[in-house]
Amino acid sequence: MHAAFPESGLLIFAKRECDTCAMVEPVLGELARTGQPIVVLTQDDPTFPESLAPIDDTALEHSFRFDIEAVPTVIRMENGKEVARTFGWNRAEWSRVSGVDGLGAGLPDMRPGCGSKTREPGVYEELVARFGDTGFASRRITIGAWDDDIEACFDRGWSDGLPVVPPTDARIIRMLSGTARRPDEVIGLVPPNLLPITVEKVAINAVMAGCKPEYMPVVLAALEAALEPEATMHGVLCTTCFSGPILVVNGPIAREIGMNSGINCLGQGNRANATIGRALQLIIRNVGGGRPGELDRAVLGGPGKLTFCFAEDESDKTWMPLSVARGIAPGKNAITLFQGDGIQGFIDQRSRTPEQLTKSLAMALLAVGHPKLCEFTNAMLVLVPEHYAIFRDAGWDRDRITRELHAAMVRSGADVVQGAHGIGEGIDPKRRDETAVNKFWPEGLLIVHAGGQAGLFSAICAGWTGGRFRHESKPVTREIRP
Repeated sequence: MHAAFPESGLLIFAKRECDTCAMVEPVLGELARTGQPIVVLTQDDPTFPESLAPIDDTALEHSFRFDIEAVPTVIRMENGKEVARTFGWNRAEWSRVSGVDGLGAGLPDMRPGCGSKTREPGVYEELVARFGDTGFASRRITIGAWDDDIEACFDRGWSDGLPVVPPTDARIIRMLSGTARRPDEVIGLVPPNLLPITVEKVAINAVMAGCKPEYMPVVLAALEAALEPEATMHGVLCTTCFSGPILVVNGPIAREIGMNSGINCLGQGNRANATIGRALQLIIRNVGGGRPGELDRAVLGGPGKLTFCFAEDESDKTWMPLSVARGIAPGKNAITLFQGDGIQGFIDQRSRTPEQLTKSLAMALLAVGHPKLCEFTNAMLVLVPEHYAIFRDAGWDRDRITRELHAAMVRSGADVVQGAHGIGEGIDPKRRDETAVNKFWPEGLLIVHAGGQAGLFSAICAGWTGGRFRHESKPVTREIRP
């Protein structure tokens, strides 16, 4: 404890900019004249109050250590221990804590105080980082006084090629406030190096990605989905193909954190969409070791390997959300991880019946991977509102659309076998005589409703080639928890 603090007496925390603190300045004089030890600590102006000899607490260390939430706060100390406190101005409470009756004659009986400067936005976490015990287990990296912290992150290989937010203790503390889970909780082993990751390390990478604390539950759920065996993230990372995780968020949380499910939802401009997907990719890079040219062996890669995350549009109540279709209860928050590539644009501005549009979509979907590859990849169809309206107005729901699309893509083995039509690629020659070859596994076509309200432009995301192993590699859906 500070040498000037009394073992027994009163500590009073105040600030000049607080009207209530200014109002009770005469009361502080009354208390001082009683002869009992009294120390005033000021949070803003070291000269306030002029009538006493305040202790400068503009660094807020003492306010932090005494957990001051509002000013003025009066604390009675006895033998070095706090025995009572009150805050704001309340004559009866001040008399109780100080042991002095009749204080503040002429003042109102009570008046609320002001928020402590320790509780101003961003301040508390900085104070914890400076004066508290963070309990962090991660290794601290110290850079030179003249080094640029962002360049230091680049130099250490922590970046995906774009600038990252330096993960200071205060920022990590702030990020951890977004989840109720313990910082030392181990989520699992991150491929490809299969190194353990804690909630704390998730927070560090979420900071670097630019996330807000309220995104943490979504980032954690995305990671949990990625660590499921059927997500085959090791294969997705080490493949020579284009693929990476595509994240689709469902439930009220998407609106609460401001995710985009409408105009340009697969593009730039939305912080939540961009940084949640980026956080997962940084975790895979920085914890799992999935760096391009090392364990990441993609021949071309794709922009989606930076981030690919968006929310489903659930505003049309006739549409069954993807999460519900995949077994999550309606109204619950959930995330689906699809192992996929970039966007294959689909343009059809002339089909006006569900039958026409189904045939048109089927033609585009047949090109996924290669027109002659069947049951080889999965696919995600992002159906925009105007295209869905054609189905909805005809009474077609998600199940009907999915069923009709699968039926429209059935072909004969002779048509898609290797060598057919003078093209070497295709299915195994042993399947030549099959009369009904499906393009995708029955569960291999995921449909998501999203996008702007104007424009007949949907999108197809091809799945990675590991989808041919039907029971080993498939999309994963997880409920999001705090």
